[in-house]
Amino acid sequence: MQMVVLGLGYLGATHAACMAELGHEVLGIEVDPHKRAQLAAGQVPFYEPELPELLKRHIESGRLRISGSYSDAAEFADIFFIAVGTPQKKGEYSADLQYVDAAIEELVPQLTRDSLILGKSTVPVGTANRLAERCDELAKDIEVEVAWNPEFLREGFAVNDTLHPDRVVLGAFAGGRAEAVCREIYEPILETETPFIVTDPPTAELVKTSANAFLATKISFINAIAEVCDAAGADVRSIADAIGCDARIGRKFLNAGLGFGGGCLPKDIRAFMARAGELGAAEALSFLREVDNVNMRRRTRMVELARKVCGGSLLGKRIAILGAAFKPESDDVRDSPALNVAGQIQLQGASVTVYDPKAMDNSRKLFPTLDYAITALDASENADVIMVLTEWKEFTQLNPEELGNKVREKNVIDGRLCLPVEQWRDNGWNYYA
Repeated sequence: MQMVVLGLGYLGATHAACMAELGHEVLGIEVDPHKRAQLAAGQVPFYEPELPELLKRHIESGRLRISGSYSDAAEFADIFFIAVGTPQKKGEYSADLQYVDAAIEELVPQLTRDSLILGKSTVPVGTANRLAERCDELAKDIEVEVAWNPEFLREGFAVNDTLHPDRVVLGAFAGGRAEAVCREIYEPILETETPFIVTDPPTAELVKTSANAFLATKISFINAIAEVCDAAGADVRSIADAIGCDARIGRKFLNAGLGFGGGCLPKDIRAFMARAGELGAAEALSFLREVDNVNMRRRTRMVELARKVCGGSLLGKRIAILGAAFKPESDDVRDSPALNVAGQIQLQGASVTVYDPKAMDNSRKLFPTLDYAITALDASENADVIMVLTEWKEFTQLNPEELGNKVREKNVIDGRLCLPVEQWRDNGWNYYA
């Protein structure tokens, strides 16, 4: 099939390349000329495992082409995926839908045949209904159907999550062709008995936001238990292991530590709360405010722990921060807990040096006043405290003995509960978590 993907950021570039991998002919539309030139050359402007090879292969095969023209898009196909960003509005909790709206306003007046628009972007409930009405106003003697097909990607695993998803969800209006088209688009995936859940657009929109809200709640729950464990002298890891054995609970997303960040969970739960308020159901999601509060409190507690380890003051201390991305296997530093902690510690008078395997360039853009090193060993030179704040495999495999020869004081703070504790203690380290 021929299809267009509007917006080639993290979501759009992944979706476009994966649709080409499934055998479709894809035109990707990207309005940023620098990003467009990179993608057209087969280069991914962010870090995502497996995606560079996939993109380059299909740029070279001709199955995937890149353009900045909406007129090209209208001429190329009658199936369009919206994959633009929906960031949080400045000073508000609500999602900023200007890019979604702009895609509709630009595309629909140029359409000359009946078309299907499938939303991938994470949006507040009711967006598809509103866009469908706007498409009716903009369309010229043609039918433009809108449906929602939310994504469930994990950064670091996006290609696998697109080609081998645990479910495909479609929210479609009755009487349209969205279901038949999506069954054809995703045929290779559905042949593996992947669940295909067809519902109405508001339900599909809520599936995505509900999933993110639940995952955020699970993380903040175990972090709240960790606070109780600190007070009681208990071991939160053992608690997580024990309750995670219960099939109703599960062990995933029960890792206590610095909390969640990135471009999805924080903004999505806030937008969910804001939309519930607009619908008159604010009380139903009031618990998400505490989920958010627990998550943000973890960052403050991490700074307090560093100050305590340094004898009550960070002034003049040297701190090595290992990790800048909000999670491993990503270079995404949006709302990064690690960088937030690094910035707070620097403001309290410490000299802070950061190292991350993939997120250094993005970190420098966001926090140019921090110092940066090219290896974990270099970052740890003469450090009073080493803080592991992103659970990269490289950090879990560090040699405590070798590192001990670099630092001024053998203090390590494990912000992700990812280090082999006894190995560090056996090498003379003061281990904190």
